[in-house]
Amino acid sequence: CIFLLKFHCKLNFIEYFWGKVKKYLWDNCDSTFETLKKNIICPLVMQSMQLSMIQLWEHHMHCWMEAYQTGLAMKDAQFQVQQFSSTKYKSHRCVPETVACTFD
Repeated sequence: CIFLLKFHCKLNFIEYFWGKVKKYLWDNCDSTFETLKKNIICPLVMQSMQLSMIQLWEHHMHCWMEAYQTGLAMKDAQFQVQQFSSTKYKSHRCVPETVACTFD
């Protein structure tokens, strides 16, 4: 059983999931109620979700929880989460040039 905070969307990866479902419905709907009902029932909505993406959201949630558990304020926690996000390190096999320069 996983206990998630009720009112904080960054600490609840299910909110990321529902956001992705809403985005899919927005992209594949012609703004009529009938099309929306048809797309919600359609299994393509759930098939568009990849397990790796859900696992990524869960990992992201754990990064936020770790930052808050150390007692950081929101801005400091955001900086810590962004510092180790996938935007900085594209691969675990190579080190970016900016980081490699600090080791020289």
